[in-house]
Amino acid sequence: MANQHNPSNEQLLALYERMLLIRRMEERLRADAAAGKLPGAVHLYIGQEAIAAGVCAQLRGSDWITSTHRGHGHFLGKGGDPKAMMAEIWGKRTGICKGMGGSMHVADLSKGILGANGIVGGGLAIAVGAAFGAMLAGDGKVAVAFFGDGAANQGVFMECLNVSTLWKLPIIFVCEHNQFCEFTPSATVTAGQIADRARAFKIPCAVVDGNDVAEVWAAAGDAVERARAGGGASYIEAQTYRIQGHLEAEALFLAGGKYREEREIDEWRKRDPLERLRERLLSSGAASEEALNAVDLRVAPIVEGSARFAEESEPADPELALQVMFSGQRP
Repeated sequence: MANQHNPSNEQLLALYERMLLIRRMEERLRADAAAGKLPGAVHLYIGQEAIAAGVCAQLRGSDWITSTHRGHGHFLGKGGDPKAMMAEIWGKRTGICKGMGGSMHVADLSKGILGANGIVGGGLAIAVGAAFGAMLAGDGKVAVAFFGDGAANQGVFMECLNVSTLWKLPIIFVCEHNQFCEFTPSATVTAGQIADRARAFKIPCAVVDGNDVAEVWAAAGDAVERARAGGGASYIEAQTYRIQGHLEAEALFLAGGKYREEREIDEWRKRDPLERLRERLLSSGAASEEALNAVDLRVAPIVEGSARFAEESEPADPELALQVMFSGQRP
């Protein structure tokens, strides 16, 4: 049986499937990027899947989320269409934003996905606005702002904490602390503990293992329940690690330099959130090898079909840029 802090075996299996979908989609994008097939850079979510899956599993379809430049996991975690996401990344007119947004701007308002954002910290204030709207409407919705440790150094973070506290907004701030701000170790540019910034505003805080999906799920459950009950904002800091580079083309930026050692990456691979959940399901008897292999067999055609759909779709219509930028009037 499940309770507030322990997902049921059925819920754990559902979390595993969602995490596996995110992982396999990202692995396909990694391969396509390496093959030179994609029209732009991609920032992959590999190693952080437990956060998007754990948080979004506690949300309703009508709840709002905002994302980051590393937003594929959040999009899929909230139920976004894999085909439409892949086509968007490929710059095709069948994409979720008709090919006009690309990898860093996937959005689907019908799913409560207010969008990934190429501006560091750009989603924070958008989520606060969504939470304010929900409070005024009294519709019981909550908003979640996913952001990284680098975004926590933006001034907008403090502004959002302040107004969310004053107005008791139904919002959850989820900091995905993956240890790096682009090519810079976080410890060299971030003073103190990020969670203390939220504590200064008397916001309830939880610092969790971001590679343990059950721990993330439980913290998110508490925060969502508090928000829906009118208890205001919450802050969750999920400690994790970015297995891939800042972006798949980072070797070109680094020109032979490096900002982390392979042994560090290898150590974090041992804490892979997907493998940890798989081992938990097997050791507890919640699932057999056959059942987990069946999940992979369900996910594989979704990924392959999404990639094929994207590759075969027509390119985005460049004329559309004039409509979305100039509201129907040519410059």
